[in-house]
Amino acid sequence: RPVSWPVVTERPAAVMRLYDTLSGGVRDFAPLRPGHVSIYLCGATVQGLPHIGHVRSGVAFDVLRRWLTAKGFDVAFIRNVTDIDDKILTKAADAGRPWWEWAATYERAFSAAYDALGVLPPSAEPRATGHITQMVELIERLIERGHAYAGDGDVYFDVASLPDYGKLSGHKVEDVHQGEGVATGKRDQRDFTLWKGAKPGEPSWPTPWGRGRPGWHTECVAMCEAYLGEQFDIHAGGMDLVFPHHENEIAQAEAAGDGFARFWLHNGWVTMGGEKMSKSLGNVLAIPAVLQRVRAAELRYYLGSAHYRSMLEFSETALTDAARAYTGIEDFLHRVRTRVGAVVPGEWTAKFAAALDDDLAVPAALAEVHAVRAEGNRALESGDHDTALNRAMSIRAMMGILGADPLDERWESRDETSAALAAVDVLVHAEVKRREDARARRDWAEADAIRDRLKQAGIEVTDTADGPQWSLIDGTDK
Repeated sequence: RPVSWPVVTERPAAVMRLYDTLSGGVRDFAPLRPGHVSIYLCGATVQGLPHIGHVRSGVAFDVLRRWLTAKGFDVAFIRNVTDIDDKILTKAADAGRPWWEWAATYERAFSAAYDALGVLPPSAEPRATGHITQMVELIERLIERGHAYAGDGDVYFDVASLPDYGKLSGHKVEDVHQGEGVATGKRDQRDFTLWKGAKPGEPSWPTPWGRGRPGWHTECVAMCEAYLGEQFDIHAGGMDLVFPHHENEIAQAEAAGDGFARFWLHNGWVTMGGEKMSKSLGNVLAIPAVLQRVRAAELRYYLGSAHYRSMLEFSETALTDAARAYTGIEDFLHRVRTRVGAVVPGEWTAKFAAALDDDLAVPAALAEVHAVRAEGNRALESGDHDTALNRAMSIRAMMGILGADPLDERWESRDETSAALAAVDVLVHAEVKRREDARARRDWAEADAIRDRLKQAGIEVTDTADGPQWSLIDGTDK
């Protein structure tokens, strides 16, 4: 395996390109096995309730998975669960609960959050505690090859034994700080822990070096290779994992002689006031709390609307704007269905496909969705129902790839509200058509009278470039 992968500057048609953190540039993506894509996503450390920062990676890489599947690939998607960790043990002990119960409780909370946001279940969701044997075997290989050593009941990776350590993050070996604190068994404080010797009262497993539990960086390497093999296509996760977690994963895999991940993809943080959202900052927005303010589909739209590599600065205004944009798409589809008939998913547009092929550029893809919606609105209001239906079908296809098709049965939960709005739309459309006819006759008094009657009924009509649009006085655009 080469130390770094070449960055291709010319783009052949219809080739997907992805930004690879290791090479530091956008490269053409082709899977290791034709027709099959293997992806590993670092999942949750189940220490507490999930907030929107936690699930952004789930949404971002769910779009990647859906697009690859739509392009005809068979996708193996692995997302792990870290169910043994210092923080889990500490929080469980503070609460007076068994560690395994604590982990299981919050694993269910994360599963519920992913499901609420329409994130597809992974092909497999391995737990760290279920792969101790594979971790022990990996550590034994590293010791045999001279890259790891035991000390005071722990086992450590010898960072200096790997000449190109730091190539993912750009860290220089002399400046490395693992954040583990001082340990008496370490030969060099830059080394990182592969196995932690057992402490009184902590869970432990038997190994050749005594009882203990795994280090965080070891578990993902073992699970990646157990499910996807010694080399696979894509390793994904949050940008906060680049160092030390992913750097140390590469170190172990390469020291063991394995090719490991061919592409490294990292999503940006959700921030508040420019700071990463985290429990320690006290700026957490738990999923259940946010879903009291917007619907799940609207939250998914918001979390997926920015480019996956960019920071997403949270604000109530941004969340409200995203919800309004989603509702606009949703209501266009409802109007077409009411006036024209059933709307089934059609074909996405070439611009939409080009956007997603360009390093998963969702903002450009959504711009195309809204452009098609504008065309559909104009066609619908002019009576061109064939064009309106065609555009609606295309929107369903595109929004389905983004995991937020409003007419998908999982999202269509408006029930009585949706039916009532559909009935209102029929009546309002007739009045708006009368107003347009009056304006065409230059009968301004009649046009104004119709507009005023609608306003008294709580409906406001606005003339736009896409034709007249109506909205409830509370501001919900239709």
